[in-house]
Amino acid sequence: MKQLKKLALLVSWVGISCFFSGAGVSAEEPAIDAKATLLNYIVAVVNSEVITAVELETQMKAMKRQLSQQKVIAPPDSILRKQLLEQQIMTRLQLQLAKETGIRVDDDQLNSTISNIASQNNLSLAEFRDVLEQDGFEFEKFREDIRNEIIITRLRQRQIDSRVNVTEQEVNDYLAHSKAQGNSKSEYHLGHILVATSEAASPEEVKEASLRAEKILKKLKDGANFKEVAMAESDGQRALEGGDLGWRKGGQLPTLFSEIVIKMKKGEISPVVRSPSGFHIIKLLDQRNEQQHLVTQTKARHILIRVDGIETEESALKRLNELRERILFGDDFAELARSNSDDKGSAAHGGELGWTSPGEMVPLFEKAMNSLKPGEVSEPFKTRFGWHIVQVLDRRAHNDTEEFKRSQARRLLQQRKAEEEYQTWLRRLRDEAYVELR
Repeated sequence: MKQLKKLALLVSWVGISCFFSGAGVSAEEPAIDAKATLLNYIVAVVNSEVITAVELETQMKAMKRQLSQQKVIAPPDSILRKQLLEQQIMTRLQLQLAKETGIRVDDDQLNSTISNIASQNNLSLAEFRDVLEQDGFEFEKFREDIRNEIIITRLRQRQIDSRVNVTEQEVNDYLAHSKAQGNSKSEYHLGHILVATSEAASPEEVKEASLRAEKILKKLKDGANFKEVAMAESDGQRALEGGDLGWRKGGQLPTLFSEIVIKMKKGEISPVVRSPSGFHIIKLLDQRNEQQHLVTQTKARHILIRVDGIETEESALKRLNELRERILFGDDFAELARSNSDDKGSAAHGGELGWTSPGEMVPLFEKAMNSLKPGEVSEPFKTRFGWHIVQVLDRRAHNDTEEFKRSQARRLLQQRKAEEEYQTWLRRLRDEAYVELR
């Protein structure tokens, strides 16, 4: 099958997007005749809903196909079935809670998301649908899987992400700690195996989990493939991706692992580490140094005409075209900005906006500005603020590594805190639910 990229939004949290491994594309359900119907039975009850054998086997086929495309050896069917069943249970629990709390995704939102996925793969929607169906994937099932992913993403944002705050002091402490540890310029690619324990686990259950983790560690030390062992043994959310946590900066590492990982060498496997969620094994797959962060800054000025009860779209556009003609024939941009621009903050400075970095302006303004050479004046264009003309005065390469570090630190701390909260929340959701395995 042609490799299809996931939409950045869905994944992107990410780190968080990886919970849905294999859930985004499901194989077409096989035709069920009378004989097959007799073989369909309930494999799990999740609160008031059931998961059937046909659903699970359909997901098995989809996952095997995905692993085959990635040239990854699938674990034994019994292990894969167990991993996928647990994944489906957690998905059901989150969808049930989302429904109870009123989270919905309408067809317009869903169609827009799927169009974006098709566009990211350089395909029209019709071509994208054809690619899926040629490889045996049912488009309507794919649509519903994507709808569910969006719903769960929104649930997490509401339950976890929106409640996590990072203070300036936390950013300062993170940067100081990273510098002291010598890992401020390092990024780590990690593999992870979890042997989970519940919050209410008995001492005997904890001991059993500990012994299991030590056996897994011994297997790895004896040369077993980490990815294959993670797929077969890990209880982590990324088990079916071989436990791959991706690239993370030192400050983005879970607090539990940070002190261990920064002392490890590439290819090294950690000892078993205990946490409230269970026992962990980490492998340092790779390490790289952070590069300087250079951006192209633009110095520009503009004139804004707002549309209101007096100024119409047509009159605003006409005024800006007239002002542009005057500028092109030699009138001073700054003077015209002072006397005509509705952006009073910049008008006082001749329309100047100072040096701006990528992402500081609204996308439509930035797109128009970036299309100009120094000295050029744009045609009138519209943003949510009104109608503009913009002139680029200069451009420069700017080293904003320090500003970037602070921004990254805040984002990484937010992700780390949210991920830790999310895992705790998932475990509680599972523990408090009625789940019967049959």
